Amino acid sequence: MAQLIDGKRISQEIKDELKEKVASLKERGKTAALAVIQVGNDPASCVYVGNKKKACEYIGIGSVSYEMPEETKEEALLALIDKLNEDTAVNGILVQLPLPSHICEDKVIEAISPQKDVDGFHPQNVGRLAIGKKGFVSCTPAGIVQLLKRSGIEIAGKNCVVVGRSNIVGKPMALLMLRENATVTIAHSKTRNLKDTCRQADILIVAIGKPQFITAEYIKEGAVVIDVGIHRDGANRLCGDVKYDEVAKLASAITPVPGGVGPMTIAMLMNNCVETML
Repeated sequence: MAQLIDGKRISQEIKDELKEKVASLKERGKTAALAVIQVGNDPASCVYVGNKKKACEYIGIGSVSYEMPEETKEEALLALIDKLNEDTAVNGILVQLPLPSHICEDKVIEAISPQKDVDGFHPQNVGRLAIGKKGFVSCTPAGIVQLLKRSGIEIAGKNCVVVGRSNIVGKPMALLMLRENATVTIAHSKTRNLKDTCRQADILIVAIGKPQFITAEYIKEGAVVIDVGIHRDGANRLCGDVKYDEVAKLASAITPVPGGVGPMTIAMLMNNCVETML
């Protein structure tokens, strides 16, 4: 049976390390505060925002919340971001996605100062990642790299297939794995012979957004499988993009859902917040 890659344990390790670092920085007079903006009251967003506030409290950085009604105009949101960009007491700005349909997400992401873009979504930070410069990195892909490294899984020289090409996970994930000296293939729902492509992977990272889409037929024996998806199955239980029970029999290591990639996203958001203090 596959090694279970425990995102809960590893994320706690990272948060404990950050807590110590924040305490040390505070002794030198350095502080941080994260501004979290939520527009509307999407239930999943409310849970995520609550978890981010708890994580801030745990590691010892400030958090300030702006809960705006669903009908908030785009101009009002952009004005708040401008104000927070200028506020020296705020180190990081996070706008919880998705936004209501009348607000342009790209415009909002681009309005956040790249120096305060702790989500790592601003085009300037994405561009810096692409050319190998220092900048904030999208939290889920950064968390996956930590999962692999802290589980003793070698990345350099391995064939890595990333299934999914979103700006938030797929594309930055591929760039990060290149940075770690993997040989990277980006696949997606339109890839021909997707099964054959996936079976070439030593490390398969799945962010295709389709519940239990990846079955044993897609897996090379001994591959490491990272499941980024989160869904509800027919019995209303959480599941991922990977058919876990089938795939775990072939894989050498695998992330569960829940408890795999999910906790790492918030841990790496906290890491980005602490980076603003340095």
